[in-house]
Amino acid sequence: MTLLVRGYRLLSLLCGLALLLSAHAVSARELAAEVDEMVEVEVATVGIAGFGVPVVLLREPGAREVVPIFVGSNEASAILRGLGGARAPRPMTHELFGDVLGGIDVTLVRVFVDDLVDNTFLGMLELRIAERDEPVRIDSRPSDAIALALQVGASIHVAPQVLAAARQIEFEGLEDQVVAALGITVAPVSDDLREALGLPDREGVLVNDTRGPALSAGLAPGALLLEVNGEIPTTPMRFLELVRDTPVGEEAQLRYWQEGEEHTLSLPTAVPPPGPVPQHRLQSPGTQV
Repeated sequence: MTLLVRGYRLLSLLCGLALLLSAHAVSARELAAEVDEMVEVEVATVGIAGFGVPVVLLREPGAREVVPIFVGSNEASAILRGLGGARAPRPMTHELFGDVLGGIDVTLVRVFVDDLVDNTFLGMLELRIAERDEPVRIDSRPSDAIALALQVGASIHVAPQVLAAARQIEFEGLEDQVVAALGITVAPVSDDLREALGLPDREGVLVNDTRGPALSAGLAPGALLLEVNGEIPTTPMRFLELVRDTPVGEEAQLRYWQEGEEHTLSLPTAVPPPGPVPQHRLQSPGTQV
């Protein structure tokens, strides 16, 4: 059944690709909100809502909470892998679609989560095609759109009415996983990693990846993040909470250990410029098909 579902979704994506390459490609629907009214967000991590339903958590700059959007289990796993810079041993549907877009000179510029209808979130892709002045928008599930945006480095925008409705969803964060905020992706630091990287015996979280202002300031993968706004991020979710608690209009104050020295860093809480997360292919034993 899983193979049939994936095959159907792949066929749908390829049909949509054929349509967007036609001279008169249009989405099956219009955006439910004006583009300039939408809020750019950053994918933080994945959590669990009631009855074990996965949600992707989106960080809205200047807000004290994150915004949960319902996703499927497979998409939740894909988003977590994307944050951690890993790809499945064989390309998942959204990975294949992203590779196809790159191979035919089509760019995914941004994705939208623009409406909530009958408890279902609606999304859309905005693509730029060579030699075509106007962008092409394709209706999409938000989970697929977000996973694809992480892979190729597109920005993510959410309509105000979706933000308001999603804030009513109760969820729980998961502790032992990657979390991103301020362009910094962090994960728990194990004893083996601490020894391998020569990290000090202090509490904190491991920096897996950086982009935007954090990268420009010199924060690099392998650093140990010791403090956010004067408090210790004991877990990745605690890191996210401390970032969210940064007073509006102020920068987040970070202290970290890197290459034998402690450093301090001030970062704006705005969503950093989008960029693809460097990815490596996971290896699994057995015959690959």
